[in-house]
Amino acid sequence: MDIKILHMVEGAKEATGIAVIIDVFRAFTVEAYLMNNGAKKLIPVGDMQIAYDYKEKDGNCILVGERHGIILPGFDYGNSPAQIKDVDFNDKTVIHTTSAGTQGIANAQNADEVLTGSLVNAKAIANYIKSKNPKEVSLVCMGLEATSQTEEDNLCAYYIKSILEGTTRELDKEIEKLKTTSEAKFFDEKQKDVFPEEDFYLSTEVNKFNFVLKVEKDNEGMNYIKKIEV
Repeated sequence: MDIKILHMVEGAKEATGIAVIIDVFRAFTVEAYLMNNGAKKLIPVGDMQIAYDYKEKDGNCILVGERHGIILPGFDYGNSPAQIKDVDFNDKTVIHTTSAGTQGIANAQNADEVLTGSLVNAKAIANYIKSKNPKEVSLVCMGLEATSQTEEDNLCAYYIKSILEGTTRELDKEIEKLKTTSEAKFFDEKQKDVFPEEDFYLSTEVNKFNFVLKVEKDNEGMNYIKKIEV
């Protein structure tokens, strides 16, 4: 199994085999909660206008997303797991757009399969990949707004890689370090409205969920997320 670790939009474009598009803070943690809470259909889109167009066609759909971390105008929820962790999304269609994670999905055109990646289901992702035994695996770290690398996405990629290779990687100290490095914003009182502290802890609850989120295409060629128990 050839395992590559790639970065940002260019990395997504280069991804082959099974691609895991990683966005720990916060896109694919949010998607895990959305699917765990019963979303009937979850549609990740790169272009925010597509989300607005969906809402115009179907006023009952739920819009979730951000740009620069801030909830988009007219959206129901921001890209915050704390906002949606206790919300019932049964029978709801959810449209999700973010600065980084969903951009990766939109650009992973050369992969055989696309999964979303986060710490909350990292082991399930690795176990799913093991069951498929592909020749190639591309772990794509989307980073900060898909413009620069982040420690947490790299950490998630190397953790998944370690499981695939049968080695051990302890995460506790590395996660603790994030509080004072790349993700110190979650502990900044001035930024709590956009980056609530609870989001940090929800996003680093390693292996909370035992399912993977796979990107599929509907009859109209639009991406949607399928939940697969592992």
